[in-house]
Amino acid sequence: MALNKSHRQTAMDAGLISCHDCGKLMDGRHVPQNGHLACSRCNADVHFRKHQSVPTTWALVITAAILFAPANLLPIMQVELFGSVEYSTIMDGIIYFFHSGEYGIGLIIFMASILVPLFKIVGMISILLSIKFKWKRWLRHKTKMFHFIEFVGRWSMLDIFVIALMSTLVEFGSFTATQAAPAASYFAAVVVCTMFAALTFDSRLLWDA
Repeated sequence: MALNKSHRQTAMDAGLISCHDCGKLMDGRHVPQNGHLACSRCNADVHFRKHQSVPTTWALVITAAILFAPANLLPIMQVELFGSVEYSTIMDGIIYFFHSGEYGIGLIIFMASILVPLFKIVGMISILLSIKFKWKRWLRHKTKMFHFIEFVGRWSMLDIFVIALMSTLVEFGSFTATQAAPAASYFAAVVVCTMFAALTFDSRLLWDA
């Protein structure tokens, strides 16, 4: 017979604790007085929940949100052709590819450079607010959304890879040179902050409510 929701027991209620490094499940009912328990497999410190997960994640997400504006408004690439210097933002590059008929490339850059970072920031903020106000609806969907955010984080550096590739290939001595502009640093910082936000966040906190 299925258990009633009010009688369901979590692993933490049962005194079970898992290692964040190797995933081993252990008995955490006898935690030492110092509050730390070492994993019997990899010897890493384990806790029932990641230490300071929510405030650390908040700090990283807010930082990413602040840096998102200059990452998109400032020029991300500098192209020098026959002594003439031109700057282009992320949106300039997207518009260029669309005008050139390269809709696939333009759409990929738009998704990877604008939609994905924005989705990660908004998604993490909604998850953190859900924990703060103990919203109990759509918990499975929020958990799946977090794992998706965690997965797509590695693909957000597409613009930086494109600039690095162009800097290597489009180089003809004193005639043409391509290099990163100020927005590249901001964009890389946004990606790093969102990636670390996903790493420091403990999705089980959603269910503790």
